[in-house]
Amino acid sequence: MRPDSNVIESKAFVLRVIEFTATPGPRYRSEGKYSGQEFREEFLEPRYKKARSEGKTLIVDLDGTAGYASSFLEESFGGLARIYPMEEVLETIQVKSDTRPWYVEEVMKEHIPESGD
Repeated sequence: MRPDSNVIESKAFVLRVIEFTATPGPRYRSEGKYSGQEFREEFLEPRYKKARSEGKTLIVDLDGTAGYASSFLEESFGGLARIYPMEEVLETIQVKSDTRPWYVEEVMKEHIPESGD
């Protein structure tokens, strides 16, 4: 049984990448449309700050897109962890992908933790 969406919304915000684009692009804005930098600056970071200020979790749903380049994911999530303390990012963000679960591990175990190196 799926959790009641009202319960989820009271404890978390959900950010669906598909609302940004169906075709995530390169790392930087200068390299093309729908970049990881644009996603981080315009979507991820503002919602991350709101979740932190309200003591909520930010669930980032990666499903529904054509796929991701590692550079998009690294700039989005690793970029966030270069701006804010990695521990806070890991505490606040949950990444979800039912169709491509390997992206969750890539983001949570590679891009965020390695951003501090």
